[in-house]
Amino acid sequence: MYIVIAPDSFKGSLSSAQAADAIESGVKKTFPLARIGKVLIADGGEGTVEAIVKMAHGQIMHTMVEGPLGESVNAAWGIIHEGNVITAVIEMAEASGLLITPKEKRNVRLASTYGTGQLIKAAMDKGAKRIIIGIGGSATNDGGVGMASALGARFLDKNGRCLARGGAALAQLAHIDVTKIDTRLAATEVYIASDVNNPLCGARGASAVYGPQKGATPEIVQELDAALLNYANVAKQDLKIDVGNIPGSGAAGGLGAGLLLFTNGKAVPGIELILHTIHFAELIKGAAFIITGEGYTDAQTAQGKAPVGVAAVAKKQNIPVVCLSGALTVEAKEVLSHGIDAIAALPYAPATLTECMQNAAVYLTFAAERTCQLIKVGMSLPDAK
Repeated sequence: MYIVIAPDSFKGSLSSAQAADAIESGVKKTFPLARIGKVLIADGGEGTVEAIVKMAHGQIMHTMVEGPLGESVNAAWGIIHEGNVITAVIEMAEASGLLITPKEKRNVRLASTYGTGQLIKAAMDKGAKRIIIGIGGSATNDGGVGMASALGARFLDKNGRCLARGGAALAQLAHIDVTKIDTRLAATEVYIASDVNNPLCGARGASAVYGPQKGATPEIVQELDAALLNYANVAKQDLKIDVGNIPGSGAAGGLGAGLLLFTNGKAVPGIELILHTIHFAELIKGAAFIITGEGYTDAQTAQGKAPVGVAAVAKKQNIPVVCLSGALTVEAKEVLSHGIDAIAALPYAPATLTECMQNAAVYLTFAAERTCQLIKVGMSLPDAK
């Protein structure tokens, strides 16, 4: 029997690889002779580089870049070879992420995506003609102007002076100069891996929805939203692109907009892009069932998160899918209408969140073992059809 294990990371406790190992331990206790296929997945957020590079037998690179507030950061990214094409895999969170800066030092008004632009440049320096960029976990709200600045674009105030870093400075933006932007961008395919469809501005925009998660007060949210609106207006004037209301332009503090404006960026659902890149459909052929998982399953999982992406591919081959989750909400049952056949939570007894996070691997192993025991019982039942 062939069993595929394909979990996302359990945010804050287990990487995709660690989660897969824990599930494998539980599966083998019930099905010791089964052949196990472990597939690392991600949806454009944490773990995207690791998942793609390991599954595609690529190479992890490291580049010193400028972090969100100007600090030096040793950012990891990856290279894979697809025929004669070099593909780079980047997580913007490695260069411009919220977790890079200590909580007490975070400043969403000043945080910049400059380091993300440096990673794009490093990828092109290595010959990449195709770039996959996961844009989850940002610390920024600068509309991607930092990224574009690192690639040669200039953002000027009414006196022709370059703006300071950060989203707040965009209130003073009067002109965008792209005459010196890196010409290699025109010949580079850029795929934006994201599951966010928020516009740049407004009640569902980058500032209003994600700003508070980055420390923005209601007053700062209003300031940053107005600054991004000015940015969108200037971009429409100078670049002839109306990026303000494009779905996904508000992702990662507006980095989605910046990638659409200054690169050949194409927004693609993160999990679909990643599963296609690692040839997931081929990896699961012949599987009896698949166990996927994530840290928290709610109604949003059904809107395109990693487990539902796995199920969508599996259903085309009539392969059952079970999702193991660190926590389930009442709305989590919605995933049962999106290809997932069963869901189960990790804790098997009352436990605090801290205990669950600290013992995630142990709980995940137990959950996988219990799940497989139930599957084994089902396999022995008379056909009820």
